[in-house]
Amino acid sequence: MIHRECHRSQRGGWLRAGVLGANDGLLSTSSLIVAMVGAGAATHTVLITGLSGLLAGALSMAAGEYVSVSSQADAEKADTEKERGELAKQPDAELLELTTIYEKRGLSRQLAAEVARELTAHDPLSAHLRDELGIHELTKARPLQAAVASAASFVLGALPPVLMVALLNHSGLAAAIVLMTLVILGILGALAAKLGGASQLRGTLRVVIWGAMAMGSTYAIGTWFESLATS
Repeated sequence: MIHRECHRSQRGGWLRAGVLGANDGLLSTSSLIVAMVGAGAATHTVLITGLSGLLAGALSMAAGEYVSVSSQADAEKADTEKERGELAKQPDAELLELTTIYEKRGLSRQLAAEVARELTAHDPLSAHLRDELGIHELTKARPLQAAVASAASFVLGALPPVLMVALLNHSGLAAAIVLMTLVILGILGALAAKLGGASQLRGTLRVVIWGAMAMGSTYAIGTWFESLATS
């Protein structure tokens, strides 16, 4: 029987990216929309603002994630080539280095040397990348995948407020969007906390409070500009 274990820390990468993208999309787009509503903009102007925020935000998230992860991928590639060269030039020194790594992790000198020899005979480069540098096939940087995932999560978060502008009457729109956004933010915060094994109440409260502050601030700015224009 195969025994499989799933640890919460294994969800860290995709959970962080997914929740961050959805939160950004939802909160930034909702904040833009309520600011425009507060400024007294017409419905079509508010809708254009929301769609523009969705598109710009998704592309910005994709570009930022692609550049960031590409830098990581470049560093991993450079380390891989360096390690490959060292293995070719000084295999004995690299074998000793691997042995020392296992010994520091708690193996006896004899067992560490045996493990190092076995792994070196099987795939020396993978052994050094994994145990010396922490580079593993499952965790390797994938820029395009990261960019698409970030953009998609941003769009999913930004869609609800944009759809509300398109479907609801202008009167009461700001209040409806604020309420909807806070509810979704609370759900996302609770879900992230649950998957991460943290307090769901704390996870909900922190995103709801920050979300309320963001939308309250942008709405206040919008109404202030409207008052300046009408005075």
